[in-house]
Amino acid sequence: MWETVEGLVDVIAPELLMALASGTAGAAGEQIWTSLRDLVRRRQPGREPSDQRELTALAEAPGSAERAAELAQVLARRARQDPAFAQALAVWRREAEALETTRVGAGDAHNTISGGTQSTVVQARDVHGSINLGG
Repeated sequence: MWETVEGLVDVIAPELLMALASGTAGAAGEQIWTSLRDLVRRRQPGREPSDQRELTALAEAPGSAERAAELAQVLARRARQDPAFAQALAVWRREAEALETTRVGAGDAHNTISGGTQSTVVQARDVHGSINLGG
C-alpha cells in the first residue's frame, strides 16, 4: 500500500492529474480519468465524499497546478481515512503511472536552435503521419 502518509501526495503527481484532466494523455488517459472520477464518487460508509468538489474544479480548469495539488492532497487525506479507498487508489495510481511513461505532459515542445544557418526547421510533438516539406 502506501509507504508513508507524507509520500502519498507525492505519489499522485499534480502534473499527472493535470495531464489526465486536460486530455493530453489521449483516449487511455480519458479512461483513467473516468476511473478516478468513479473511484472518488464511491461513498464512504456514513459519509459523503468531499473530494468530488476538487475533482470537478480540476476538470473545469485542467491547467491549474493549484487545483491539481489540492486534488492530490484531498485524495491523500481520504486514503488515510479509508483503507479500502487507499487500496483502490493504489491500483489506480499504478495504471496512471503506466500511462505516464508512454505519454503525458502539457504538450509543450522546447527546442533550441543556435549557430550556423539552418534552411528547414520543424518543431513538432506527437506527429501521426508523414511530414512533407515540399519537393
